[in-house]
Amino acid sequence: MSELWDTIKLLSDSTRARILIILNDEELSVAELQEVMNMGQSRISSHLSLLRQGDVVVDRKEGKKTFYAINLNCDPNKAKLIDSVLSALKGDEAVLEDQKNLKRVLNKRKQAAEEYFNSVAGRLGKNYCPGRSWEAIGHFLLYLTPKLKVADLGAGEGLISQLLARGAEKVYCIDNAPKMIEFGESLSKKNGLTNLEYQLGDIENVPLKDKSVDLALLSQALHHANHPVKAVEEAYRILEDGGRIIIIDLLEHDFEKARELYADVWLGFSQNKLYQLLKDAGFKQIEINIVSKETEEPYFQTILASAVKG
Repeated sequence: MSELWDTIKLLSDSTRARILIILNDEELSVAELQEVMNMGQSRISSHLSLLRQGDVVVDRKEGKKTFYAINLNCDPNKAKLIDSVLSALKGDEAVLEDQKNLKRVLNKRKQAAEEYFNSVAGRLGKNYCPGRSWEAIGHFLLYLTPKLKVADLGAGEGLISQLLARGAEKVYCIDNAPKMIEFGESLSKKNGLTNLEYQLGDIENVPLKDKSVDLALLSQALHHANHPVKAVEEAYRILEDGGRIIIIDLLEHDFEKARELYADVWLGFSQNKLYQLLKDAGFKQIEINIVSKETEEPYFQTILASAVKG
C-alpha cells in the first residue's frame, strides 16, 4: 500500500503529470521534452529521475542520447493510477498546448530526414551512404524469385527496385521524400519500366492494401523510422500469407554523427533487437546474418534479416 501512496504523491505534481501525458504519445529525449514543454533541462531531468525511480518511466540509450517512455510493464495498480491521471487531464490548457508542441517537434524530426533525402536525390548511387553495399544487395538478390509483387519500403530513388522490376510482376516504390519520387519516376521512364510504380508515403503507414504483395523490402530504411515496430507491422500487413520480408540495415553502432550526416534516427540494430521486432510482428522462419563489414572508420557492418509471414 505504501508503494501506491508513493506513486500517488509522484503523480500529484502537475509537471510530472504533463511529462507522463507527453510520453504516453511518444518516446522523447530530454531536449525534445524541453522544446515541447518550454522548460529548462535541469527541471525536466529532475522530474524524469523521480519518475524513473518510481518505476513509472523507463529510459533507453541510443548512442549519446537517452530516450524516455512510459513503463508499459509496471505494476497493474500503478498503471491504473497513470491511466486515471491521463484521463483527468486530457482537456487541461497546458496539456493541450503540449500536444500542439509535440506535433511540431515530431514534424521537425520527420522534416530533418526528408530534407536530407531531398538534398541527395539523384546522388545516392554516387555518394557514400553507410550500409549501402553491393555485397549486401547481392545477398538480398539470392532470395528473389521471378514474377513477384514487391514493395520497396523507404525506397529512395528506387535503385534496387529498378533491378527488381526487370523480373518482378509489379514493384511499388514507397518513399516520403517528394524529390526522391520525382527522380525515381524519371529514371523509371528512361529505363522503360512500366511495372514500376512510385508512391509518396511513409513506411509506418504504407499506402498499399492488406495482403497485396509477396515481398516487402526495407533496405537501409528501418533506422530512419521513428517507430521501427510500426514499420515492421506495416510490412506484415501488406504481405500475402507466406510472403517474405527482407531487411537490410546497419548493425548497432556508436557513430553519433550519423544522425547529423545521414538523418539517422536509430544507430543501427542489434541482431537480437531485429529478431524481436520480427517475432513480435508475427513473422516466422527468421534468419539474421552479418553480410558486410566495412574496412574503414567508423567500420559499419550490414545485417540482412529474412522472415516469412506465418
